[in-house]
Amino acid sequence: MAVRYTEDHEWLNVEGDIATVGITHHAQDALGDVVFVDLPEIGRSYAQKDIAGVVESVKAAADVYMPVSGEVTEVNEALRADPALANSDPLGAGWFFRVRVSDPSQLDALLDEAAYGQLTAKG
Repeated sequence: MAVRYTEDHEWLNVEGDIATVGITHHAQDALGDVVFVDLPEIGRSYAQKDIAGVVESVKAAADVYMPVSGEVTEVNEALRADPALANSDPLGAGWFFRVRVSDPSQLDALLDEAAYGQLTAKG
């Protein structure tokens, strides 16, 4: 499956039933230099749109929302140690967490790259 996006500026890449989640280029650009991330607890289940973490920058703090319902299976400890990865490689090494998707039908409502591009072009 291709990368999907939320209107809250998270991205997710699904492989099987596991989705890797992070913040988009647009989000990290708006935030500025990321200085701290609060990552979710491994083993905890979240509903879609629950707050799963926080990202803080020199300019602001923003919630990170769960893009789909599921259980957190892994967090990016490298990001916790070096929050600037969210700026330098937001779609790669700067991923936030992985979640086992419990309701795959929720993926259908997420934005594809073209739709996300239209969303970010507006604002």
